Amino acid sequence: MSPALRRGLPRVRGGEPWPPADAVGAAEPAPAPAEAAADGVAASSAVAVAKGAGSGADGLRADPVPPAVDAAPASTGRARTAAAPALRRGLPRVPGGEAWPPAAASAGSRADFVQPGADFAPASAGGARNAAPVAAPEPAASDVREAGSSRPPETEVAATAAVGGRMLRRGLPRVPGGEPWPPAGIAAPASVAPPAEAPRAASHTAAASVDTDAPAPASEPAAAAPAPAASAVELAPASAAAPAVPDGPRPPLPFPRTVRAGAAASAPRTPAPEPVRIGPYTRGQWAGATLVVGAALLIAAGMAVAAVRFLLSTTAGQDFLAAFPGEYHLPASAPVGLPAWLGWQHFLNGFFMLLIIRTGLQVRREKRPSIFWSPRGNKKRKISLALWTHQAIDLLWVLNGVVFIVLLFVTGQWMRIVPTSWEVVPNAISAGLQYVSLDWPTENGWVNYNSLQQLAYFATTFIAAPLAIVTGVRMSGLWPKNAATLNRLYPVEWARKVHYPVMLYFVAFIVVHVALVFATGALRNLNHMYAAQDAVNWTGFWIFVASLVVMAAGWIAARPLVLVPIARLFGTVKGR
Repeated sequence: MSPALRRGLPRVRGGEPWPPADAVGAAEPAPAPAEAAADGVAASSAVAVAKGAGSGADGLRADPVPPAVDAAPASTGRARTAAAPALRRGLPRVPGGEAWPPAAASAGSRADFVQPGADFAPASAGGARNAAPVAAPEPAASDVREAGSSRPPETEVAATAAVGGRMLRRGLPRVPGGEPWPPAGIAAPASVAPPAEAPRAASHTAAASVDTDAPAPASEPAAAAPAPAASAVELAPASAAAPAVPDGPRPPLPFPRTVRAGAAASAPRTPAPEPVRIGPYTRGQWAGATLVVGAALLIAAGMAVAAVRFLLSTTAGQDFLAAFPGEYHLPASAPVGLPAWLGWQHFLNGFFMLLIIRTGLQVRREKRPSIFWSPRGNKKRKISLALWTHQAIDLLWVLNGVVFIVLLFVTGQWMRIVPTSWEVVPNAISAGLQYVSLDWPTENGWVNYNSLQQLAYFATTFIAAPLAIVTGVRMSGLWPKNAATLNRLYPVEWARKVHYPVMLYFVAFIVVHVALVFATGALRNLNHMYAAQDAVNWTGFWIFVASLVVMAAGWIAARPLVLVPIARLFGTVKGR
């Protein structure tokens, strides 16, 4: 009977199981009764060869492969020989490699590819027989199954003993990404105890002795080896999936695609540009910080207004306001009104202060100046054009201040900004509380400033301005460089630490001063400052507008195109 070969894994991805459906196994005639006992002995002797060859094979199959029977019973004086057919080739050892075993494998190395059964053919009737094994198709680990009833009992016992009691060797996974097959712990059932291992040479010697010594009739037919023996456990279906190939192009989808990538998936993505920074922060960060700080200030101001209004509404608060209304009486000799020269001094003082702040900030930000100025008498001394402009305007501001102080004391106007009584302190506190409560004190600047104004004007004229002059001179070229004692008593580091905060004070004073001028009666206050009259009309306002135009022109003109010709009148100007 010729049973069909069992179909296993496909030879190529997506192909049909191998071998083809129309392939059938060769007929395997049963051995003669006279040779049954000798065949059993020979099969038992070949177990040692199977173990030795199975351990030496470098991963040919997933389980130990029982060896072929190297001997067969023979009659006296006769020998039998059989030609070994080509070995069956299976799956490649590596992805994309050649089918294993190689096509050039010779019959002499069949010990590494031997199958569980062998076919023997007689050489001649009545002659001596030599054991010539015929390699049967090699069963894979997934093809192990029950042998069937057509096998002789002796051969089945020998084949089962060849793998009995030993764990099956694990091979390729059944599904892509799965574990090796068969699962861990699977062992072939053993009906008899496996024989002790013996060297390969001893097995062949035992087989030869059985072959030459066993008597047989002259007309005995050659015994054909049975089908390959295997375990009684079915391990893999014929439709097992092919192992996944890690390399190579991705196979097409087995179903139509229903989701398509949008245009954004293929559009090139350009990195976002670096945000523009103003100092250490970006514009958005500055805007966020301004909003947060502004909101915090508004909340704090609202809380302060509520608290001060509550305080001034009490009896103690009312008594304090009655005793100290916010101003005290000036000396009887104090002048009344504001002269015209004071208006011009006020305009020049504001104009020079604006340019000083602009050039001062430019000097502070400038890292690598491109234009330098040197005095005619000292070519080695060299400063940037921005620093020269800053110092030149400083000199003009100092000259204007000297004129202002002289006229202030000559005309007696000093009594309006210099405190003449200690009552200035409680009255300044009273004026400050009234400003915070939004119930501002009555303004009468034509006659007398309130105490808080008086202290602010005094601090600006006689404290802040002298500090700005002294620290500026220390950092300028007018200061002697070789005066060691003077430099030790007045270090330049101290001057730098004081000069910049003084400039910030002037900025804050200008902002608050202008805000209060417009909030407490703009037309009247502007007439006091610019028109030298105590009236509510637009004269002072238009003079103020004209002064703003001059200040804006000076701000725009403070650049090298205009400054270089002026600087050349007093020294040498060179570029980098």
